[in-house]
Parts: sequence; C-alpha cells; structure tokens
Amino acid sequence: MIKSKELLFTYPDGLIAQVPQTEFRTLLKEWGHPPQELSRPELFHLLQPGDLLVINNSKVEPRRIFAKSHASQKEPDVEVLFVKTFPDEEGLKWEVLFPAKNVALGQKIFLPNDRVMELQAKGLPQLVGLNKPIDTNYFMKFGEPALPPYIQKARGERHCRSMDYEWYQTQWALSCGSAAAPTASLHFTVEDLQVWRNRGVKILPLTLHVGLGTFLPVKTENLLDHKIHSEWVQIPQTTLIAIKETLRSGGRVWALGTTVVRSLESWAHGLLSQDFAGNASGSTALFITPGFDFRVVSGLLTNFHQPGSTLFALVAAFAGSEAATGILSAKETYQWAMERHFRLFSYGDLSIWTRAKKQFDQNKMEHF
Repeated sequence: MIKSKELLFTYPDGLIAQVPQTEFRTLLKEWGHPPQELSRPELFHLLQPGDLLVINNSKVEPRRIFAKSHASQKEPDVEVLFVKTFPDEEGLKWEVLFPAKNVALGQKIFLPNDRVMELQAKGLPQLVGLNKPIDTNYFMKFGEPALPPYIQKARGERHCRSMDYEWYQTQWALSCGSAAAPTASLHFTVEDLQVWRNRGVKILPLTLHVGLGTFLPVKTENLLDHKIHSEWVQIPQTTLIAIKETLRSGGRVWALGTTVVRSLESWAHGLLSQDFAGNASGSTALFITPGFDFRVVSGLLTNFHQPGSTLFALVAAFAGSEAATGILSAKETYQWAMERHFRLFSYGDLSIWTRAKKQFDQNKMEHF
C-alpha cells in the first residue's frame, strides 16, 4: 500500500509562476546522484547523438466557458470546462467539470450564443446535454484556455490574460483535442529542437489529448485505489521504429513531459493497438505509481508538479526503483529546488530526471 498522503509536501505560494519563464532554470536529477542546476548550454549537451526525444503535438482548445446559472443574469457566475465529447453525439453530449454541488439534475446552465446546458449526471466528471452542438469553432470564439486554478489564484484574476492564448500552447501543436497543455513543452521553441537535431538527436512526435487523467487530483487514501480517467493516444509508426532503433543501438529515449511517458509506456506494456500501417493508438488509463516497471523511457524533461498529484506520483516512480526510495528522492529533490527558489508548476522552471539506460529486451518487445 502506498498512502496518497506520502506524496504531499508544502511549498511557498510565492514560488508559483504566474507567467512562463523565458529565461527558465533547469534542475537535473541523475539516477544515484544529488541534484544540480544546469546552464542552458549544458541542457542542450545533455542529450547525446543517437538519443531520441519524443514530443507531444496535441493542441489545446480554449474549452473554459463562462456561463450563467439563470438566463436573466447580466454577468456569468459559472465556469464550465468541457473535457470530452462523444463521437456519436455530434457535439450535443459532453463530460464537463463545473461546481455542480448545488445544481439539481435537469437544471439548465446558460452559455454564450444561445447554448443551453442541462446537467444529466453528477460526479467527476459531470455529464451534460446541450440544445445545440459545441465544437472547436465555438471554443475558439467563446472559450478561454483552462489555466490551472492555482495560477488564477496567484494572479488574483478570474479571466485569462490575452497572452495566455499564446503562452499556453506549444510551438508544435498540431492535433486539436487537449483541455490542458502538455506544459513541459512550453519551455522550448522549434529552434531549440533544431539545436538538438543538429547534434544528432532524433526528435519525433506522438499525440496524447490531455484530459482528466492528467490533472484530476488523487482523492483515495491508498494511492493504488485511484482510478485515472482514460486519454486518447496515437503514436506514429515512424516514432515506434525510432524507439526500437534507439534502444538497439544503446541510445536513450527521452520524454518531453509526463504525457509522453504515459503514452510510450502504455505502448510498451501492450495497452495500445497497432493498425495495418503500424501506428499505435487507443485510450490509456495507465496510472504510473512508485515501483512502476519502465520499459522504454530513461530520461524525463518535465515541470515541477503539485503535491499529491498523479504527475508527482509519476516523477516519484521515475526517481527510484522502490516506492519508498522514489518518493523520498523526489521530495528531497523538490525541497532542494525550492530552497534555491526554482519557480513551480505549469509556467515554472524545468526539471530533468534520468534512469539507467534501457536495454533492448527482445522478449518484452515481441508484441510490438
């Protein structure tokens, strides 16, 4: 049993980054070594020729809608985050998150542009029906990016800033479908990726549409009892081939962000299906917790994550082979960073974690 409270730690509110760090700092935690801070040149020399960096090209839709609990109100009083729709419902039925404690089943919420939402089921997420469909075009016109609430609280601002539409999107975003950004990628530009390519590092994409699985908090006493919501993953054949080639040649597979780790390890553990063209895809509910068997990824570039979150659990799993040592190593590393005033969370600084290089295991790779 891993108690969820073991993943808790305290942090100064003043370290929450309210805007992206253009001159971000980088912490490196190598397997078996104390943490250290890297300069920018050292960061770009950390990845070696023959290594592979995998990035997530999912694109954030501004799915936070400000609505009214009564049609006659002048100002919106409800925020609704549209998480996932159902392909056969033509945009009329959605899973959403909004403060529904005092909202009765069947009660209507009034959205911009004559949309009316009716609560059909409570829980996390809630299920709602709409009188008219909502799609990407609607979100682009009426929505705001779903910034983490702690950024809004730190700013003391309810609405996003105009620059958040640019800040909260990766430069290689391609495939619409995420409710939140794969924020590790916010540190880098397409020019940065080219620096690595020029050094002989291969860079290839996958797509994981970020949803509830990534950012819903853990509520259970036993961490292993937490059920993570599924998220859609697609990994191109070219990326899969590059992974096998990298492992065979003794290179390291790096993941830019926790979403990439979950995607690659879902594939490595046989949780995705491969089509006739060799692409892997499917929904994954893989919850990576301390003690996890990493089969592909041996280098992780990521943000600093909130205490008690599924993302911090993943980092703790990466930090040690056993649950206790991984959690302790992750918490001690975070404490080291906070004492040196690293900026925290989605708009904060970068942390890099390494494990021993993975060896190509033909037996484990047979089903690929």
